[in-house]
Amino acid sequence: MAKAQITTTDGLTIRVDGTPNEIAQVVRDLREATARPAAKAGRGKRQASKRVLLVDLIESLADAEFFKKPKDLAALKAALEEMGHHYPVTTLSGAMLTKVRKRRLRRIKDKRRWMYVG
Repeated sequence: MAKAQITTTDGLTIRVDGTPNEIAQVVRDLREATARPAAKAGRGKRQASKRVLLVDLIESLADAEFFKKPKDLAALKAALEEMGHHYPVTTLSGAMLTKVRKRRLRRIKDKRRWMYVG
């Protein structure tokens, strides 16, 4: 049995026990694995897609005076779906409560529902 200790460029130390052919195969695989990311990096760089946050979407609706008149969560859900963003009402309620606590929006109890107004 042959033994080998391999140290990569990032400081990772690998100890391999096996036949000389097995060790040679591990070295080849390691070289291929380290060469692949460098080859891909040379191609055109992609811009990282910026994730759209729910609080930012609600803020944009508030800036567009969506909450000028009292709206409930169903109206908010419909407005977000028109923009192409689908969220369950249970998720919307937490985000709206955060906006109320930060005093960006107010909420009013109308019959048995909470209505949100800017």
